[in-house]
Amino acid sequence: MKILLDPQIFDQQTYGGISRYYTEIFSILKKKKNVEIVLPIYRSDNAYIKKTDLLVENKGLNLLYNVLAFFKISTRSLRRKNSEKLLIKAFEDNDYDVFVPTYYHPYFLDKINDKPYVLTVYDMIHELFPQYFVNDSFKVVERKLQLLEKATKIIAVSNNTKKDIIKVYPQIDPDKIVVIYHGSSIKIDPTVKVDLPKNYILYVGARPNYKNFEFLVKSAAPLLKNNPDLMLIAAGGGEFSDEETTFIKELGIEKQVIQRYFKEEELGHYYQNAKCFVFPSLYEGFGIPVLESMACGCPIILSKHGSFPEVAGNAGIYFDSDSEESLREKIQMLLSDDNLRKEHAEKGLQHVKKFDWKDAAEQCLQVYMDAAGNNLKGEHS
Repeated sequence: MKILLDPQIFDQQTYGGISRYYTEIFSILKKKKNVEIVLPIYRSDNAYIKKTDLLVENKGLNLLYNVLAFFKISTRSLRRKNSEKLLIKAFEDNDYDVFVPTYYHPYFLDKINDKPYVLTVYDMIHELFPQYFVNDSFKVVERKLQLLEKATKIIAVSNNTKKDIIKVYPQIDPDKIVVIYHGSSIKIDPTVKVDLPKNYILYVGARPNYKNFEFLVKSAAPLLKNNPDLMLIAAGGGEFSDEETTFIKELGIEKQVIQRYFKEEELGHYYQNAKCFVFPSLYEGFGIPVLESMACGCPIILSKHGSFPEVAGNAGIYFDSDSEESLREKIQMLLSDDNLRKEHAEKGLQHVKKFDWKDAAEQCLQVYMDAAGNNLKGEHS
């Protein structure tokens, strides 16, 4: 079976859950005897894909890129141009069984010559919370619907996401939607040393409105004020904006709420050493940080919205997303009870075993084969 994998997400993300998902799935599928993956990229800035053997090998181009980089000459536009040529050739050759778009740009619809394609839907946040995306220049809602309607098969990353697709777009045939969970990639390297406070609450990732970071800060502020040794670390997501800095200063906790950059190999230590991980988001299609936290033995506090109960199960401690007091109580509960922390850490370590990238890759391959036609069944090994 030959799969043409769309490069768009690897051009958009350096880090991110979507590009990690495709990297994990296709790194596994590439090892299978009768599966050929074509990803039309020579070189990428994406942190995950550049560590794989999925990129197209071209020693001459790599030498040119290295020379230009040595002289501090940007290669981005040249790389993009060369990769576009690769993609155009792949479309023209028409030698593949199924196309897999990695995001919602519909540029390929007039290029795949009626070949089947399988669309993965990560969440329905734009449709359910449009107030947070009023300036969406990418037109996610419009483009996603166009692709949903024409897709041969659809992969939803959780049952909740499938339910939301059907709720928002009842015209989409539910029988063509298959639920496939993510796996957990995170590892803790004991040789990596990270300078971390002894006593901290952890938040990970970007902080746009629906992620509810401000709600977390407000909820935790009294706890921070009562305990000068307690910190709130916002790992990743870029440095605080002027508005965030002002907001934190007004609460009088600017020395205890800090933003930290991290390298990929350091993230496990952030989870492992935290008193708890709080994911206050109003909605997630899946929520990879939930798996990361469980895999690192870090107890999780999260809301009951979206896919969270489905992903965290009984390992999660749930708060009322309308109540700062509810979140504060749950954090305090973990801070003051070592046994409760250990209990939920252990529950998480057990629960996360249900989520495996190898299982996900096998299930994805079956969907790709079903989309491509019955004649392909039994070809993979």
